[in-house]
Amino acid sequence: MKRIHSMPFGATPHAGGVDFALWAPSAEGIALVHTPAGGAAATHPLARGADGWHRLTLAHARPGERYAFRLADGTTLPDPASRFNPEDVHGPSEIVDPGQFEWNDGDWRGRPWHEAVVYELHIGTFTDEGTFSAARERLAELAELGVTAIELMPLADFPGARNWGYDGVLQFAPDASYGTPDELKALVAAAHGLGLMVLVDVVYNHFGPEGNYLHAYCPEFFNTAERTPWGAAINFDGPGARTVRDFFIHNALYWIEEFHFDGLRMDAIHAIRDASPTHIVAEIRAALDAGPARGRQVHLVLENDANQAALLARGKDGRPVAGTAQWNDDLHHAAHVLATGERDGYYVDFADDPAAGFARALAEGFIYQGQPSPFRDGERRGEPSTQLPPTAFVSYLQTHDQVGNRAFGERIHAFADPVLLRAAFACLLLSPHVPMLFMGDEFAASSPFLFFCDFGPELATAVAEGRRAEFSGFAAFAHEAERARIPDPNAEQTFLASKLRWRERGAQPHFARLCEMQKLLETRHRLLVPHFAGARGAGSHRCKDGIVQIHWEFQGEGASAPARRLHLVAHLGAQASARAEAPPGEVIHSMGTHADGAGGLQLERGAVHATLEDITGA
Repeated sequence: MKRIHSMPFGATPHAGGVDFALWAPSAEGIALVHTPAGGAAATHPLARGADGWHRLTLAHARPGERYAFRLADGTTLPDPASRFNPEDVHGPSEIVDPGQFEWNDGDWRGRPWHEAVVYELHIGTFTDEGTFSAARERLAELAELGVTAIELMPLADFPGARNWGYDGVLQFAPDASYGTPDELKALVAAAHGLGLMVLVDVVYNHFGPEGNYLHAYCPEFFNTAERTPWGAAINFDGPGARTVRDFFIHNALYWIEEFHFDGLRMDAIHAIRDASPTHIVAEIRAALDAGPARGRQVHLVLENDANQAALLARGKDGRPVAGTAQWNDDLHHAAHVLATGERDGYYVDFADDPAAGFARALAEGFIYQGQPSPFRDGERRGEPSTQLPPTAFVSYLQTHDQVGNRAFGERIHAFADPVLLRAAFACLLLSPHVPMLFMGDEFAASSPFLFFCDFGPELATAVAEGRRAEFSGFAAFAHEAERARIPDPNAEQTFLASKLRWRERGAQPHFARLCEMQKLLETRHRLLVPHFAGARGAGSHRCKDGIVQIHWEFQGEGASAPARRLHLVAHLGAQASARAEAPPGEVIHSMGTHADGAGGLQLERGAVHATLEDITGA
C-alpha cells in the first residue's frame, strides 16, 4: 500500500520528472540548484507567477537527488517544504518519492480515544542509538506495559545533531539525525502492528532561531504587528494568510496521511496569534475530519495555557469540534506541590490546599476555570470545564517540560515524597482521564532529562548564558558559582546524560515500580476502559484534611447497557492514618487500606481505594 499526501509546494516527483514550487510573493529571480546523481550542480531559473509562486518542472530530476533554491543575492537555501534534509537545515534538500515505501498496516483504523494511555518520548534519548529504528525495537515493551499510544516529541528538522525539537525550521522533514523518512514510517507501521497509536508533536506557533530562511525571502509569512516570545508572529490572519494557513494545514495532513500518524499534539496554541473567524486549530480539525478521519480515528491534542474549554467542546454527535483533548498542566502543578512541597514560580497558584486542587482536577479537568491567578497578578485564567468528559484531559505527573525545565533535569521521584507520589500515580492511572507517562516514568528512571541543543557558536553562547540567567531568581542559584554548575545545553555530554538507561528496568527498585505500574494499567484496561466511552461530564469531589473522594458516572452504550459509577478514595494528608466511609461497589484496587468493621475504611497515609458500582436503574 502506498500513502502520498499531495501538496502545492515543495518537490513532487512524477512520470515526467519533478515539479518544484516555492511561494515568495516579494522575491524576484529565484533559481533552482539541482545536483543530479553523480553529476555537477546546475542552476535553472524558476518562472514567477502573478500569484507569488515560483515554479519549474525538471524532466531529468529523480528521487534521491539534491536541490536547493538560490535567491537573487546569491543566498542558497533549502526548500521550506523539504521532505528530507540529510545535510541539516542549512544544506540542500533531497527529492523524496513517498510512494517508494510499501505499507503493511492497511487494516489499521486507529483506536478510540478513551482507550489511550500515552507515552511521551524523545527519539534521540529514548535509546542509546537515538534513532527511529532503535525506538522501533523497544515498542513491544511499551505495549506489554499497557501503553496504547506513543507521542513523539517534535521531529521537524532542527539545527545541529541534538535538540528537544521545539527549534524546528523545516516542518515537513523528519530530522536526519534520527534516520530517514522511510525509517520513521517503519516505526509507525511496527507500532500499529502492536496495537499502538502514534502521535507526533507539531510546533505551529514559531520557527526556531537558526535555519529559518523564510524571513530572507518571504516576509509575508510573518505578521510583524503581532509579537510572540520568539519575535514576529506567524501570519495566520493578515494579508497573505491564506497560503500560510494552507502550509500548516497541509503539514497536519501530511503527517497523518503520508506517515499514517494517529494524531497530532499541537504545541502552545496559546502563543498562536489568530483573530480569524475560524481559528487555525478548528480549521485543521475540519481538514482532518474531511480527509483521513473519515476512515479511521484521528486525534488532535492541544497544549493551551489559557485553558480554553471552548476548543475542547463536543458536537451533538459527541465528537470534538476542535481539540480531542488538552494537556492538563493544572493537575500536574497541584500534584507537584502536593508531592514535593515546592511553591516557587507558577506553583504559587496551586499552593493553597494542593490535595483539594488535585481532587478538583481529577473530577473537573481544569482547576483554573476563570478565577484570578496570583502568579499572573490577578489575571483571570481559564473557562468552565465541567461540561467536558474526563477524556478531554491528558494528565500526567511529568512531561519533558516539567523535568527538563529544572536546572539539573531531575525527575520527580528524585525529590518528591515517595508515599504521596505513589498514591498520585495510582489515582491518575485509575481515573478516566487519559494518562500520560514521560519516558522512564514506568521504572523510575535515574537519568535526568536536561535541556539540550546544538546551535552555532554565537547562538550557543547566548543560549547557555540565558539558561543560567533564568535561574538567578532562585535562592539556590543566587550566586554565579552555583549557576555555573548548571549544565551547558550545547555540550554533547548534556545530551548523552539524558538518555534512558534501559538496563535499570530489571534492577530494584526500578523493577518494583515497573511491576506496579503494569498492574495498575492492567486493572485500568480490563475493568475501567470499557466504561470510559460513557463518560459525559465532570465527576463530583470533596477533600477534607487531605482525604480525597471522587466519583465519576459512566452511561451505558445502548438502551440495555449497564451504567457504572467509579469511586476513588485517597489519603493524601499529613497524618499517619485516617478514616473514611467505604464507597459502594466492587473493589478494583486497594492499597494501604483495611475495613474497620463499621462500614468504613482505615487509610494509611498514601492509601488509594477504588471501587466500581453498577448503578443501572438507580
